[in-house]
Amino acid sequence: MRTRLAALTAIAALSALVAGCGGDPSSDPTPSPSATPTASSSPVPTTSPLDDASVPLAERLTRAMATVASGEPGAEDVRDAALFEQTTARNLARGSKAKADDVLGALDRADRAQLASDIAAARELMAMTDPQPKLPDWKILTPPPPDELRPLYRRAQQETGTPWEYLAAVHLVETRMGRIRGTSTAGAQGPMQFLPSTFAQYGAGGDINDPGDAIMAAGRMLANNGAPGDMTGALWSYNHSDRYVAAVSAYAERMKRSPAAYDLYWHWQVLYRHQDGTMLLPEGYPGEKAVRIAG
Repeated sequence: MRTRLAALTAIAALSALVAGCGGDPSSDPTPSPSATPTASSSPVPTTSPLDDASVPLAERLTRAMATVASGEPGAEDVRDAALFEQTTARNLARGSKAKADDVLGALDRADRAQLASDIAAARELMAMTDPQPKLPDWKILTPPPPDELRPLYRRAQQETGTPWEYLAAVHLVETRMGRIRGTSTAGAQGPMQFLPSTFAQYGAGGDINDPGDAIMAAGRMLANNGAPGDMTGALWSYNHSDRYVAAVSAYAERMKRSPAAYDLYWHWQVLYRHQDGTMLLPEGYPGEKAVRIAG
């Protein structure tokens, strides 16, 4: 059985195909710097069809999307396929519009809509972050399964009116749906990245690090600031950035339109913009080494 690092060979090959692409934008919170990176970048043999550079990129994306839509959540092939789509979207966002349009034009309607939305969101998020000189002082955890998180989002929607897809999208952008455990430079904590003072206002005495408590608090905060009628204003209250609002909205609207989008996003990994390139922070980091997947 292939290891998780085997899938990274496909990503390295993909980077060479996308003109003008270098590192990958991080959509995660600005980190508290830690030690300089220790990264593994040695190629690992693999037989994944996503690695075959002789196959057009659009065709490989179609295979990846189909794998995510039909596969078992958490399975190795599904995880690899989602990482392929995630990295493709971000590489295309860094490259020329002509290259992105060529790839999009070769996809069917559903896959084109998904990738176009993810490229647009990546462009917004990459403009919010700069490459960092050090790796973050985070722990990367195994997130709750998608079927455990979805009821938490829906319960928060029922109690607060905030659409569950927007809660999932905030969770995705803030901590990759709970993969990141760390404190931002602003002092935000937990899976929904609350300042302790803000969580005290909306958390109803709960635990800032508990997914259910944090998601419910986010629903209350967004509802208090305009959700569901004014999601733009509600998201602005969460992060005072038009780019953040646009990216979260793009992810949320994709989940509204496509059930497969939620499963895709749940599998997305923690990719970190370091000055030496894009680093994948695997589950188990920092015990597990960061892996450089693009220059």
